Amino acid sequence: MRGIGPYSTAKLLIAAGDNPHRLRSESSFAALCGVSPVEASAGKTQRHRLNRGGHRRANAALFRAVLTGLRWDKRTREYLQWRTVEVRPKREIIRCLPRTLPG
Repeated sequence: MRGIGPYSTAKLLIAAGDNPHRLRSESSFAALCGVSPVEASAGKTQRHRLNRGGHRRANAALFRAVLTGLRWDKRTREYLQWRTVEVRPKREIIRCLPRTLPG
């Protein structure tokens, strides 16, 4: 997969290997990497932010994969266009992408 080279793969494997008891599903891995959504609503506005906890180096590896995907991967660019039609800011779309990486 583009954007996931040996360095990024190593960081993700280290994050998973250090915490094998915490990995029961895809969502638990997302929480471990700090890309799981947390509700941050106020008043009538409903929105989510990313979990601030987690393995920061694994989070950085996923973020690099997202940025590479936005530049080179057709499916990731289509996802960006599809979410842009929903009138979402680009920053919020990038926030959603680590959970939806093709692969």
